[in-house]
Amino acid sequence: MLSRLFVLMQFLLPKFFLTALVYRLARVRVPAVKNGLIRGFLKLYDVRLDEVRGRVPDDFRTFNDFFIRELEEGARPLDADPRAIVSPADGTLSQAGTLRGNRMLQAKGIDYTLEDLLAADLDSARAFAGGSFATIYLAPYNYHRVHAPADGELVAAHYVPGDLFSVNSRTAAHVPGLFSRNERLNLHFRTAFGPMVVVLVGALNVGSISTPWSGEIRPRRSGVVENLDLSAAPRDVSKGDLLGWFNMGSTVILLLPADACRWRENLEPGVTTVMGGAIGDLAAPSA
Repeated sequence: MLSRLFVLMQFLLPKFFLTALVYRLARVRVPAVKNGLIRGFLKLYDVRLDEVRGRVPDDFRTFNDFFIRELEEGARPLDADPRAIVSPADGTLSQAGTLRGNRMLQAKGIDYTLEDLLAADLDSARAFAGGSFATIYLAPYNYHRVHAPADGELVAAHYVPGDLFSVNSRTAAHVPGLFSRNERLNLHFRTAFGPMVVVLVGALNVGSISTPWSGEIRPRRSGVVENLDLSAAPRDVSKGDLLGWFNMGSTVILLLPADACRWRENLEPGVTTVMGGAIGDLAAPSA
């Protein structure tokens, strides 16, 4: 009952206004304000300060700077196996498995299509039909930077305008097509095992999504899909390289083609993921 009420409130709330308000508050540079926000956050959430690069709160100009904090060198070692697919982010696994044709699972009894998620034509989506997917939810206390799960070449980046529903488990269980109706940034890669997409899904209070080469991408309720300029982007990406970050929390979806990957046996809903830790293994190349 409470979950349904929480979801109903989201339909009624001015989500874009609230998100814009949080965006401004998170960027206040007045020391008393930003330090108060950071300390209040640390009372609410268990953040591992020993792995944070910089002194908390003194070395962070704003609350948002702390939220998108970098970690000390070596805090997230990459799995050494060259055939390992690693988690692109810290978080909690929402779902992982194999697509049923062009449909992927959001929550029990709810699925959605590749075409809707990618906002792409049928031919583009068909490359992932029957493939593998993993959905990772980033809670507020998680490290909020997103990294490459495998080596590849960045070939396209599409910003898809959309809504700003929360992406936690309660909302996912009650809002059909949640991830395909929220705003998102789709990063497309060419790899040795075929195409790969990393989707950064926006959400309530996520003031923007950023990449190292595009800067901030602010939420837009509607409009056409935008093909981002890649002229300043590093085209060759190595496993573990930084892809982008959420300015507040959200969800990452990883898409791989059919027969490219086998998920690890312990990759079940509710499992904690750690950026750089193996979540799957590439299939052996055919003879």
